[in-house]
Amino acid sequence: MTSREIDIHTLPGMLTTLRLPSFHKLWAETATRADTEGWPAARFLAVLAEYELAERDMRRIRRHLNEAQLPAGKTLATFDFKALPTLPRARVEALAAGDWLEGGGNLIAIGNSGTGKTHVLCAIGHALIETGHRVFYTRTSDLVQRLQAARRDLVLEAALAKLDKFDLIILDHITYAHKDQAETGALFELIARRYEYRSIAIAANQPFSGWDQIFPDKAMTVAAIDRLVHHGAILEMNAESFRQRAAASTKETLSRPPATTLTDNQSNGES
Repeated sequence: MTSREIDIHTLPGMLTTLRLPSFHKLWAETATRADTEGWPAARFLAVLAEYELAERDMRRIRRHLNEAQLPAGKTLATFDFKALPTLPRARVEALAAGDWLEGGGNLIAIGNSGTGKTHVLCAIGHALIETGHRVFYTRTSDLVQRLQAARRDLVLEAALAKLDKFDLIILDHITYAHKDQAETGALFELIARRYEYRSIAIAANQPFSGWDQIFPDKAMTVAAIDRLVHHGAILEMNAESFRQRAAASTKETLSRPPATTLTDNQSNGES
């Protein structure tokens, strides 16, 4: 490259053209520090590159969290592991690392209503996004209706292909879909398509023996379960409902007599 004088005042424009917003925002401050501390040019560039990469990671995480449609507040930090001692925190944190996504592994949380199945799956999904994976959360009935509408409009293949971009799809409340809905055939197509290719996580409030209500026939039920559990991990989450415990705690608190205060005692003639 021919040596020529560089006009430093054109640098902001060049950084904008190169789409380096963190460079643009921080180069002057970082250059001043580099001059003061005598940094070599390589260190100056490395520091700016680290800022740019960190900012890109943050933007990517925000973008992927937005597209994931995860319910707000359901993270590992907010899950009460003490209330569910049969679910080791270490196992959930291992799942959050995401190694099981290799080869299209699946995850199934089974337990009675209100035990935190959705919370755990969404917390794992949230952690996976932070490590670079793409996740999509949906209620099963909502997705089933969308897929059936796509089939009706002869664009089911395109709809399924759009879901292929997600490393993990979280299907909530799968047992709320019933076999009298013809749409569940499209749900089976999704499970079959992602088998050993992309991952599915499922929250179910009934054991596998109760899944015959989901699919149109028993053979399809067996085939769906077989594909899900072949490379799947199962979380047994039967316990007292968090909501029931919270309600019982509130009831107990409200039933307690008010604490006696000094003012009350004095009003009763006590010293």
